[in-house]
Amino acid sequence: MNFDKVPDRRPFGSMKWNKYPEDVTPLWVADMDFESPECVQTILRECVDHNIYGYSLPKKELIGTIIDMLKNNYNWEVKPSSIVWLPGLVPALNIAARGCVQNNREIFTHTPVYPPFLTAPVLSNRKVKTNHFIRKNERYEIDFDQFDDSCSERTELYYLCNPQNPTGRVFERSELEKIAETCLKNNMFICSDEIHCELILDDKKHIPMATISPEVADICITLLAPSKTYNVPGLGFSFAIIENYKLRKRFLRAMQGIVPYPGFIGLAAAEAAYKHAAPWRLKLLEYLRKNRSTVQQFIQQHMPEIGYIPGEATYLAWLDMTRLGLEDPYSHFLKHKVALSDGKEFHGDGFLRLNFGCPQKTLLEGLQKMKVAYENR
Repeated sequence: MNFDKVPDRRPFGSMKWNKYPEDVTPLWVADMDFESPECVQTILRECVDHNIYGYSLPKKELIGTIIDMLKNNYNWEVKPSSIVWLPGLVPALNIAARGCVQNNREIFTHTPVYPPFLTAPVLSNRKVKTNHFIRKNERYEIDFDQFDDSCSERTELYYLCNPQNPTGRVFERSELEKIAETCLKNNMFICSDEIHCELILDDKKHIPMATISPEVADICITLLAPSKTYNVPGLGFSFAIIENYKLRKRFLRAMQGIVPYPGFIGLAAAEAAYKHAAPWRLKLLEYLRKNRSTVQQFIQQHMPEIGYIPGEATYLAWLDMTRLGLEDPYSHFLKHKVALSDGKEFHGDGFLRLNFGCPQKTLLEGLQKMKVAYENR
């Protein structure tokens, strides 16, 4: 659990480290620069040593582990038949659009948000409708009057991201209840991305949307994965919880012939992480809290015109560059050798997203380059 170790990821084709020249510090795409838990490394070595890499099915042990995890963490009792196996979250967003929404009907979401929330409807010949979060009480909130007024009989699905990417919000029960009320009132399904649910940094508790009530569970597709928490996104494993049989059947039908089963390496890694990596995760959360504080203090001391409301979860910082007078903040900071995610892709013009899931040395290197860019605007 040496989170200070700086790995050399370029020789292994890392998207994060190979997209830009070697003198650029990458603080963009949402994977971490930490070695995965030892229990995951061990099971992967065993999988490789098996020397047969064929098709696989989830073992009973994995199914039981997931059911126990949901019960223990969220008091959520799930039947094995409610689990749908997936190779990733992004395919699931697209499948939900195709399986739950008629052609040319609408999918609703709040912005800024993870870019596939905005592209999946378009790729599926559906329309995307958005409201922007409002900044209130030093956090990002939903304007529920605007949300309700924006829905129509053509709006058939709501994409929820909780914990929220990129703002880091953890929605409270009262907020989730209002979202659910609006969706039930307007006959909308809910597709809830909850893959950051084990990365809560503040004294908050993640509440799965499907646990709000049986009526909400009946309209809900919940997307989960070990990928963000245990840093295994490249292994291609996630799953959905769909308790409504008819809704699950629609989802599975939309998957047919398009979405492959996850591979056995991803299945094995998930079981090991959920079973044995709790101590690693707690140490990770300590380190991420320290990194979040580093970002906040550095900005306050050296770049005070950058706005930053620290998120309650995730390893992502959503930075407001609108007071800097830059035509293109992303290109300006990249010119000074630090790569951040462009807020335009999230429907957040004038913002940048910073990934602080990295060793302190890498983070400070990136922040120093940001300081130079800030001073030379």
